[in-house]
Amino acid sequence: MFVSGFVSIVGRPNVGKSTLINSLLGRKLLIVSDKPQTTRNRIQAIFTTEQAQIIFLDTPGIHKPRHKLGDYMVRAALEALKGVELVLFMVEATSPPGPGDSYIAALLRKIETPVFLVVNKTDLAPAQFEEEWLPLYLQQGEFQNYFLVSALQGTNLTPLMQAIIGLLPPGPLYYPPEMSVDRPVEFLVAELIREKIFLQTREEIPHSTAVEVESMVLREDRDLLDIRAVIYVEKESQKGIIIGKNGAALKQIGTEARLELEKLLGNPVFLDLWVKVKKDWRRKENNLRRFGYDQ
Repeated sequence: MFVSGFVSIVGRPNVGKSTLINSLLGRKLLIVSDKPQTTRNRIQAIFTTEQAQIIFLDTPGIHKPRHKLGDYMVRAALEALKGVELVLFMVEATSPPGPGDSYIAALLRKIETPVFLVVNKTDLAPAQFEEEWLPLYLQQGEFQNYFLVSALQGTNLTPLMQAIIGLLPPGPLYYPPEMSVDRPVEFLVAELIREKIFLQTREEIPHSTAVEVESMVLREDRDLLDIRAVIYVEKESQKGIIIGKNGAALKQIGTEARLELEKLLGNPVFLDLWVKVKKDWRRKENNLRRFGYDQ
């Protein structure tokens, strides 16, 4: 019997939702960083075997928005609670439940969809976690099951995957078996470039950036993929930080992105990066639509 269904993963920013999906799928499809709000879009990552197909919905962290982009991110996360077979509520073992966790738990108590509690970062859990903090998390809702995992280390993921498959109903193959994400390749390219900006910059800079892939062309005379992309920032001062002294920062971002793009695309890549200013783009709906944040 073939089973299939949609599984949404929700939680506060930076609890490890994208890392969990990458680990469950056994390959890196979604960008990650140690900064909150790295994920901006709801992305469907697809896991297929001969017995099952699971469509994981990676969502932005639920937080208090400060601009239209933030509004979009929270709406995308809340929409992911609809029409799914299972919700994974992801929290951290490194701290007790906070106001953000309680807010999400209250939302989940209003839905009829089964919910698993997934406690991540158990490799970093302090001594008081299991006796003091875990009971507090379990009191936040009526969970069908709970799992203590480390998405980064890959700990206890097999029982989680088995429980997910065991809950799914008989269903169709929603996507072709070879498909692993519901986004075009240009989206994945832009996301990987944005990830490197998150890893290379600090403070507000990474959150003020958007990446647009203008062209991807395979050269006729050799096996080389030419990619031209523009990094947009909100202020002229941010442009200088992204570029760096004598272009050093932009070169580092480009080098790291190119190496990972070659792994993803299976082709040598020539990456041409430009930086432009688009003032306050996160507050303007036409810019959000342009950069793929659908309203």
